[in-house]
Amino acid sequence: MLADDVWARTRRQFEANRVNWAKQTMFYLPPSQTPETRAVDAVIASGPGYLARQPANWYSTRPGRELAAIAIQRISPNDPRFAADELEKIQSRLQDSEKQWAWSQVGLQAAKRHMPEALDWYAKAGKAPLSDDGYQWKVRAALRAHEWGVVHKTIEAMPQTLAALPEWTYWLGRALKAGGRTTDADALFEKIAGQPNFYGNLADEELGRSIMPPPKAKAPTAEEQTAARQNPAIKRAMTFFRLEMRTEGVREWNWSLRGMDDRELLAAADLAKRNQIWDRAITAADKTKNEHDYSLRFLSPYGEQVRPAAQNQALDDAWVYGLMRQESRFITGAKSNVGASGLMQLMPATAKWVAKKIGLRDYSHSQVNNTEINVLLGTSYMRLVMENLDNHPVLASAAYNAGPGRAKKWRAEQALEGAIYAETIPFSETRDYVKKVMSNSVYYSVLFTGQPDSLKKRLGTVAPRSADPLKDRDLP
Repeated sequence: MLADDVWARTRRQFEANRVNWAKQTMFYLPPSQTPETRAVDAVIASGPGYLARQPANWYSTRPGRELAAIAIQRISPNDPRFAADELEKIQSRLQDSEKQWAWSQVGLQAAKRHMPEALDWYAKAGKAPLSDDGYQWKVRAALRAHEWGVVHKTIEAMPQTLAALPEWTYWLGRALKAGGRTTDADALFEKIAGQPNFYGNLADEELGRSIMPPPKAKAPTAEEQTAARQNPAIKRAMTFFRLEMRTEGVREWNWSLRGMDDRELLAAADLAKRNQIWDRAITAADKTKNEHDYSLRFLSPYGEQVRPAAQNQALDDAWVYGLMRQESRFITGAKSNVGASGLMQLMPATAKWVAKKIGLRDYSHSQVNNTEINVLLGTSYMRLVMENLDNHPVLASAAYNAGPGRAKKWRAEQALEGAIYAETIPFSETRDYVKKVMSNSVYYSVLFTGQPDSLKKRLGTVAPRSADPLKDRDLP
């Protein structure tokens, strides 16, 4: 393996914070380029400390220069501006590849923090190839700055498999459209239009099409229903669910779906629905390729609790269901690995705070999985968050997942399209969550009303960051 390749891999591993892997990779360097173990450990322990203790001739060897660039990378996640200042001091001593990679790391971390300097620092990286994360955050920084030319060039520079993802297909189309290349933009939108997801929805709207579910498949026949009930794997799964052995039931159910055609999947989904195993019904219905039943994909159980609670809080019930589907898939006893519980996945402290806020007497956490109590607390919290965040469902969805303070912090100094706000959320889990909740909401609205709905309208525009940083001080 060439030394250049080893150093390139080492940089990527440091970027991914896989420092032990990086140390192992360095063993493949020729002896003349293998850095001392104590020097590598010093960089890992403290980037600033390492740079401060550099010998006068540190730049005379490649290991010395590479470790200095890695020290900049190690500083960047905590303080991109300090990293930029330090890089300015030493960049004249670095070779182009080392300097450009270091600047790409500063730009990446600045983009994740929504810092206005991000694109300038990325520009100093020149045309150096970026990691997948580096390309994606450069596009996100450009979206927030409304720099459509940078969006265009950066997506075109991405590896083909990355650029082909729905989000980058869509944003490249938007960049082309902003540059007046409408025909080319529409060709890109066509590639993802019709997909039942956030960017498929947006592409449809760019092409002037309404978002509507496909024609509903015929209901499973008696023979198809019988075949589903008699499927050995499904029978085992149903037995596990009856015995409240949910983990085993889910595994057996998922195994049973392997190789099923659309009719078999719909029959399985119908069986799960009739047994009120809502999440497995959704899982089966989601897998169909040609025949679809969106009333199974977007089930709306517990209507006698959810719809009145949403109405009482003046909330859009399609949004409430869209959020609930993403939170728990309607499993009343759902519990996350961080302790959130129930249909609306309430954290103990949040549930207690909301109960006190709304005057719910004698509340105890043992009640959190009670459907009526959980929905009451969850919808009350949604209303409180909405009121605190401009009554904007995108901000409120982000707040429900990551906290109101973060949702507010992620706004920009200028107004942003709701889609750009969603795409530039720093937490990948929350970014994915918000997109799914908002797309879910559109489908629930269509199913509830029978009328087309607009994701773009729901996303709207996110107002600039508030001048009052303490507005959300009383929300958990």
